[in-house]
Amino acid sequence: MAFFQVGYVSSVLGKQMAFNAVFPDNVIVENKKFPVVYLLHGLSDDHTIWLRRSNIERYATLYGTAVIMPDGDRSFYTDMKHGSAWFKAISEELPSFVNRMFPVSTERKDTFIAGLSMGGYGALKTALHFPERFAAAGIMSAVTDIVDKFSNDTFDKNMWQNIFGSPEETIANGNDIFTLIEKVSQQTPKPDIIHFCGNEDFLLKDNRKLCDALERLKWQNYLYQETPGAHSWEFWDRHIQDILKHFFKGDK
Repeated sequence: MAFFQVGYVSSVLGKQMAFNAVFPDNVIVENKKFPVVYLLHGLSDDHTIWLRRSNIERYATLYGTAVIMPDGDRSFYTDMKHGSAWFKAISEELPSFVNRMFPVSTERKDTFIAGLSMGGYGALKTALHFPERFAAAGIMSAVTDIVDKFSNDTFDKNMWQNIFGSPEETIANGNDIFTLIEKVSQQTPKPDIIHFCGNEDFLLKDNRKLCDALERLKWQNYLYQETPGAHSWEFWDRHIQDILKHFFKGDK
């Protein structure tokens, strides 16, 4: 694989931004468009973490796919009430830049998004807002119930309010996953959703709630699995392989 470290100016954020990317080695010599996976990090990490803590480059090699790993700061990939428009920057500006600068396919069947924890929330929210662009979303140990977090003493209420506003604003501004799946369930196309959570993860209850909601809606092409593990890189490194296998089912 070829490895790129990219810095660019984000007009949306008004600042320098960065992402890491891996591409098949034949990116330079072949005149072709590659499938692309946008891979999002969690709350305490940045755009370097997937390459530092997982074998994502080796896994991507198996499927000949590009992987784009952006910096999402601590934004929850959201246009913040008190802060910057991170959702627009990651879901619209970044893909537009990548499509102009790199040989990636813009076809829906070749475009995927995945993430863990905060990035799981961001990946699913992005795919639900743009189902015409993403064939599938892969989520692991995801933060799923933002509204519930406002009354959960284990989380920082000031953080939630600065990012999302009130619970009512969270729903009205398209940041509540449960409202989004109700809406998108009535539409075509819908992204496949591949969903993993560890049976020792502190977010297990929230992930089960999302599973129950998607199964109630009879979401087409939804996979949920609970397997041994906690909120850890050992778990995520294992299951990103399963997610890629689903994205590129039949390719290997």
